[in-house]
Amino acid sequence: MNGVLLVNKPKGMTSHDVVNRLRRILNMKKIGHTGTLDPNAEGVLMVLLGNSTKILPFIKNHTKEYVASLTFGYESNTLDIWGNLTEYPVKYPGLEQVQQALQSFVGKQQQIPPMVSAIKVNGKKLYEYAREGKEIEREPRDIEIMEMELLNYDQTITFRCACSSGTYIRSLCVDLADRLGQKGILSSLTRTKIDSFALKDTYSLEDIEQGNFRLLSNYQVLNQYPYIEYHDINDIKNGKQIYLNCDEEIVMIVENQTIIAAYAKEKDGIYVSRRGLW
Repeated sequence: MNGVLLVNKPKGMTSHDVVNRLRRILNMKKIGHTGTLDPNAEGVLMVLLGNSTKILPFIKNHTKEYVASLTFGYESNTLDIWGNLTEYPVKYPGLEQVQQALQSFVGKQQQIPPMVSAIKVNGKKLYEYAREGKEIEREPRDIEIMEMELLNYDQTITFRCACSSGTYIRSLCVDLADRLGQKGILSSLTRTKIDSFALKDTYSLEDIEQGNFRLLSNYQVLNQYPYIEYHDINDIKNGKQIYLNCDEEIVMIVENQTIIAAYAKEKDGIYVSRRGLW
């Protein structure tokens, strides 16, 4: 079984838990996910099956969309309601102030990753340091927020955020509360989209267990790259260097809507095989 499976990850499971469950359901070992979703979060998780695990290095710069809730009056070591909480008095901001604060985050910016993230520093994940009670200096990372939309405001703010891959919504919630002159933390999180693949396109683990699912092809998932048909597909399958009238750094060589290989530019017009994908 080869392809990409869109899973609706439930709350209370890690992304790794989901992969392990799928290994048992589908009776296969070669499975991996393309990006961790927090255990207390739910929503779209992209899972690669079989030979489609080969495309993982080419899954890049996905646009993500989340629906998140921010609860005022708390601080937490994990920046969310599931950590150790400290309570603070609240003076609830007005609706117009909330709208302005949300829109002020739209654009390119830098964000410091939270200590509970899976980013590695000196070969160790930040959340592993956090479990030891250690605070590690983190470099800010470039992110972009494309859209911020207020969905509901009744003491708790619920908003939709479309953002670049690598954006931490828990950090965004803390920063949003701070911009409103308050303490606040993330209280719920749902990933509603990865690129054009939405929550409505996902399958629950129960669906998958009952065989009610369809896989996406590599061709459907890697369309952020140029697709090029080459005249001699045997050269591609043999990993030969080829000439292309192209300026892109990486291209996908396709045949009949099947990706055969990823090729990378070596110098002007000369492309070399990065990986066979058929």
